[in-house]
Amino acid sequence: MSKDCTIQDVFHRFYPSFEFTHNVSPAQRKAAYHIMNCKTGAFGVNVSVCEDCGCISVHYNSCRDRCCPMCQEFPKEKWVDARREDILDAPYFHVFFTVPEELNPIIYSNQKFLYTALYHAASDTLSELAADSKYLGTDIGYICILHTWGSTMNFHPHIHAIVLGGGLNVKNHWKDNGKEFFLPIKVISKIFRGKYMAELKQLWENDRLEFHGSAAPYKNYYTFKELLNTCYTKEWIPYCKKPFDGAESVIRYLGKYTHRIAISNYRIKDMTESTVTFSAKDYKNQGLWKEITISGEEFIRRFLMHVPPKRFVRIRHYGLLSSRNKKKKITLCRNILGCKKYISKLKDMDAPAIIRLLYNKDICKCSSCGGKIIPLPTEQHFIKPKPHMLC
Repeated sequence: MSKDCTIQDVFHRFYPSFEFTHNVSPAQRKAAYHIMNCKTGAFGVNVSVCEDCGCISVHYNSCRDRCCPMCQEFPKEKWVDARREDILDAPYFHVFFTVPEELNPIIYSNQKFLYTALYHAASDTLSELAADSKYLGTDIGYICILHTWGSTMNFHPHIHAIVLGGGLNVKNHWKDNGKEFFLPIKVISKIFRGKYMAELKQLWENDRLEFHGSAAPYKNYYTFKELLNTCYTKEWIPYCKKPFDGAESVIRYLGKYTHRIAISNYRIKDMTESTVTFSAKDYKNQGLWKEITISGEEFIRRFLMHVPPKRFVRIRHYGLLSSRNKKKKITLCRNILGCKKYISKLKDMDAPAIIRLLYNKDICKCSSCGGKIIPLPTEQHFIKPKPHMLC
């Protein structure tokens, strides 16, 4: 039994044999290499020495991969802090978009196209319905975030949208619906389904789709058409969570979703020579936590399913929150509403200052005597410090 094992430990033990027996994409191979070598010295080291006591500190560089469980906290804090300047003291809602599981094989075989189609369908649905005078009649703002996993690391592509509950009408006047969401969920479901299926059919007609593994049967026109008919008869179930309690709660909530990966280290409970045990929510039993044991190679397979395509943008901003609009229009909204501007705390700060502010840790001070630490010249980094000199 392994205590305090991590995802890096799991990859070290099981990935080499997995790669030998499975077809691994370049993006997945790169992510696996980064995870296995993060903070091991493979990406370089920073060596510092205390001016007072001469104590040497060695810090191994991280991989900075967006799939690495050890590299998400710092970018998340910086990203969330930067969003402070875009947040209004107004209603916000969390809207969730998903698709029938029957589409999963085709989506997995065509990730770049069909993940993008999820963004198109979700954004077009929200923008068009919000602009309709029957509902709100405004230009709204929202952030869409793609997740591809469920609690057991199963393939479950879906979009989380953080939606501003009001917007500007054609006269640049603010309009909202209070704490009530302004769009009927059944209407969202119908429009979203139509838009996603239309783009899927267009891609098929233009011969842009590939069919691998369990998606292979859908290369046949009649089988594909039968799949479409099945999906049309199903009820697509988006949902909307209750509004956030103020701007600060929106900021905290964003951090939960933006830089999350399929599974975190704290959920790994045990590892043997052949299996991995991790905790997961059982949504069939009121969301209670349970432990699941699977083979090590199956764990690797599930984890790598959620490595996004190369250069794929998972966090996208729309409407009032798009980079083209937010500087001018968010300022206008803030002036109309009379709400204060949230100032970024970390803007223009270097890494040591950010770490000092967020974690109350001064990495420029010696951990032994509190003296000032200075970096050693690059050419001296090959020097192996003696054990008694290490902090």
